[in-house]
Amino acid sequence: MMWRSSQACQPAEALVVAVAGIAGSGKSTLGRALATTLGAPLLDLDSLTNPLLDSLPTEALGGHWLASPHSEAIREGRYSVLRAVARDVVATAGRAVLVAPFTAELRGGEAWDRLRDAAGDADLCMVHIDGDADLFAARRAERSESRDRHRKPQPPAPPPAAPVVAVDGELSTGQQLLRILTVLGHRAAAEPSEALLRRTFDAVLFDLDGTLIDSTASVLRSWRRLAAETGIPPGAVAAHHGRPARDLLAMLLPPRKAAAGLARITELEVADAVTVQSTPGALALFTSLSETRRAIVTSGSAQLAAARIRAAGLPVPSVMVTADDVRRGKPDPEPFELAAQRLGVDPRRCLAVEDAVAGIRSARAAGCAVIAVTGTSAAHELSEADLVVDGLDRIRLDQGKGTLRLSVS
Repeated sequence: MMWRSSQACQPAEALVVAVAGIAGSGKSTLGRALATTLGAPLLDLDSLTNPLLDSLPTEALGGHWLASPHSEAIREGRYSVLRAVARDVVATAGRAVLVAPFTAELRGGEAWDRLRDAAGDADLCMVHIDGDADLFAARRAERSESRDRHRKPQPPAPPPAAPVVAVDGELSTGQQLLRILTVLGHRAAAEPSEALLRRTFDAVLFDLDGTLIDSTASVLRSWRRLAAETGIPPGAVAAHHGRPARDLLAMLLPPRKAAAGLARITELEVADAVTVQSTPGALALFTSLSETRRAIVTSGSAQLAAARIRAAGLPVPSVMVTADDVRRGKPDPEPFELAAQRLGVDPRRCLAVEDAVAGIRSARAAGCAVIAVTGTSAAHELSEADLVVDGLDRIRLDQGKGTLRLSVS
């Protein structure tokens, strides 16, 4: 879900990004981050219209403006303001980031057409933050804003009919931003060393989660649900990304509960595997290599890895090392050493592709050169790798004379 787009949002001098989502989805935070990164004016529906509405006497509106009998007219007035200001800003500044629920606009039709018209000649990219209703409700409860008490209950919305770039509300703002910038064509420069480009390799050892498959939101969602059931810190998995679940649970749960916790998180993650998909460029890169030159090295179990590979549409490699195959998981070198052994190659002649610090350290300890891909972590967090790229579509492995050589775009 996180990488899929039903429209091509290409970089442009004239650009409008509309960030949509229900209350509590984090759209204002994401909109501010996008506006800062793109150097675009931020137009938030709440900031433009709420101060005026909040200053009006409730008796004049028949109650709070969110629950007023005139709520439909008020809504249309609010969005008219947003569109009018956006039209002026885009005409003068060339770009803008708009933040609003955009409930009607997501359904397409006339509401979408009016927003499209407000963007003028600029490209319009709609970003939709989707996710668990329970997660967003919990966030609304935590922020304790008085207007949330007046919101009318809303039935689950149908999938957007308008063209959108979907991001999962489970992700951090930074993780969402990395994905959206990739879709917009704002790519970070990749600067491989000459020494890395001169090297040749016998095989490539790929991490799975966060590298070949964008499962970050699924992982966070599953561990959040486990945390609600067991009382473990909900943010624990984010701080230890790349490590086997059994090792993490051994740190977080009493020994008598660790086995049950491992069975439960496996159940939750396998059930949620249907939400994952391959990362940009992963399928093309992985399938460009012969079976004797590729392997998957994952901290997940064999059952979970199989479920996610199937959901993402990746081929199952003949060599795959999972948490079930090793005594010591990442950051220990054992997983990468075992993968190289099964391929019949020296790990020092292997290129590892990772997305987490634990995995980078594991691969380097095994003697591999390492490429890190952003998406779960930002580039500066992955500096221990030999090269950091913002997508697997940036790299190519050319096969010649029995070896592989790296090229980077």
